[in-house]
Amino acid sequence: MQLALYLPAAVLVQLIFGALPAQADWGFNGSPTPIAFIQSNNMTLELQCDRIRFAPASNEDAKDIDEKKALSIRFMKNGSTEVGAFQAGSANSSIQIVDNYPVEIIFSDMADYDFILDQIGKNAVLNLSKVDQDVSYGIFDLKGSGAAIKALRSACGSSSSKTTASMEAPEGVVYCGGGAVKRQIEYVINNNAQDQWDARVTINGDTIRAMTAYSYFGNAQPPKGFVVALLGEDRSEFLVFRDGDKDWLEFGDYTYRKCN
Repeated sequence: MQLALYLPAAVLVQLIFGALPAQADWGFNGSPTPIAFIQSNNMTLELQCDRIRFAPASNEDAKDIDEKKALSIRFMKNGSTEVGAFQAGSANSSIQIVDNYPVEIIFSDMADYDFILDQIGKNAVLNLSKVDQDVSYGIFDLKGSGAAIKALRSACGSSSSKTTASMEAPEGVVYCGGGAVKRQIEYVINNNAQDQWDARVTINGDTIRAMTAYSYFGNAQPPKGFVVALLGEDRSEFLVFRDGDKDWLEFGDYTYRKCN
């Protein structure tokens, strides 16, 4: 035990975190989706306008993050000094596996994401680790991240007004109902989406991605009042209706009425 006191600092960091961050260059790509990114040690980290995508070295780590719905984002001043952290979880973000492998984190409050980008841009090392124990999924060198994030923010800022204008909310409608489990459901449609997931559905505070369908199960003549079908990536289906001053949504075996 006493010998450990005389180990070099770099060795102590390796014992704590498992490995030092690999040297790699941060890059930026503005099209079609603006991303700041780094690839090292068979891992990839992407920072997009409103989300993070992290592909750890093993698929098992991706599954572990998805199952726990939690990730500790730790900011290091150097190889051994932590200066801040953000605990991403179901209370402040949506965490899920996309494209069969990367973990995607969408933050509920953009102020949280701005804080994370600020910290990544001005610190030396980023450690993505388990929330409940000191075990790292991946460590990234942040040299050059400041310039990449500056370019990202510039690109996202130039398109933010277009993105905001293209987000079509259902006039602030909240749908309430259910059986033993009561639910509040809202949705937003992005008319400028860059993939098939052009909608977000929020159920009791939890958000999932969905795609829109404006035909009623292939029928040429939809029922009266039909507006849109929202097909969740978890195979859920939401049918939105509006008839005069009446708004309702069908999900599962229940009808949810406008409640705000």
